[in-house]
Parts: sequence; structure tokens; C-alpha cells
Amino acid sequence: MSNKIWVAATGLVAVAIGGYMFSGGTERNEPKALDTQNIKELVQEYTSRTKTAESASITSKELIVTEGDAKSLTYVLPENEFFVSIAPYVDKTHPCATHSLTGCQGEMVEEEFNVNIVDTEGNEVMDKTMKSQSNGFIDLWLPRDKTYHITVEHDGKTAESDISTFESDDTCISTMQLMEKKSI
Repeated sequence: MSNKIWVAATGLVAVAIGGYMFSGGTERNEPKALDTQNIKELVQEYTSRTKTAESASITSKELIVTEGDAKSLTYVLPENEFFVSIAPYVDKTHPCATHSLTGCQGEMVEEEFNVNIVDTEGNEVMDKTMKSQSNGFIDLWLPRDKTYHITVEHDGKTAESDISTFESDDTCISTMQLMEKKSI
């Protein structure tokens, strides 16, 4: 009879431990929502490396941060804005689809670029001078679910590309090679 009590008690303890873990007794990684301004600031802190982590990458929907103890935190991006980071280059680039805020390095660090963005209806979304960051990238927050034509100019050279901001699209654009403008 005492073996049955011991087995029943052990079973109850196992169920209690399982319930504790399932209900949140251990840390879980459920996506956290921040307001738009705070998520943009957090992304900027990882990009500028004023905030450090083992890794921080950004998909079309989430910012995923892994700390040194392999603990992972996930933050939900704004519903109406899409993050994309562009690294114009002349000589060197790297293949990339999901931008690593802590790992991707572009060739042209802290350089000024004229950036023009037009949507498919011909509306100008942006036309301004922007400076690449210490990682050589230009970070942009664009309206979601659209297609854009981007022109980047620097020192007499131009790169053009079409990008889109749908759920499955890349957040790292490392294919915009600056070339001499063609004379007509």
C-alpha cells in the first residue's frame, strides 16, 4: 500500500512541476509589444551599438534579441510600418535577407547619400540626404504592404532597386551597388 502512495505522490509532484512550468513559472519567450516610438528607439540602440546583445536581428514582423546567456527576447514590430536596412556599396557586400543589427557590416560607413523613394503610384515617399551609420547601413521605416523604387546617390554614383514591404520580404538590402551615372 505504501508503494501506491509513493507512486501517487510522485505523480502529483510531477504534475505540479509541469503545471508550474507551463503556467509561467519558468521564463518563456512570448513576443512583447512596445509602442512604435520605443521599438524604433530599441532598434536604433542595437544598430548604433549603444545597447549590446549577443545578437539582435529583425524580420518583417519581429525584433529578436539573444543575450549572452542565450536568453531570447522577441518584440513585435509596428503593424503599419516595415523596417528595412540598406547598405549601398561600391566594391564589397555580403549576401543577406534578415538584417542583423549586431552583425551586418556595410562598406560605406558614415557617408552621406541622397535617398529617393517612390511608390508604385508615383508618390514620392522620401527625398532627402541621409547618413549611413557606423555599420554602413541606412535604416528606413516604410509603410507596409507596398512596393517602392529606391534611388541612392553618392559622389556621382547611383544605385536603384525595387523593394517591397510585405510580410515575407527581406529586411536587409545589400545588393545596391553604386555605379557611375550614365550620360545621355
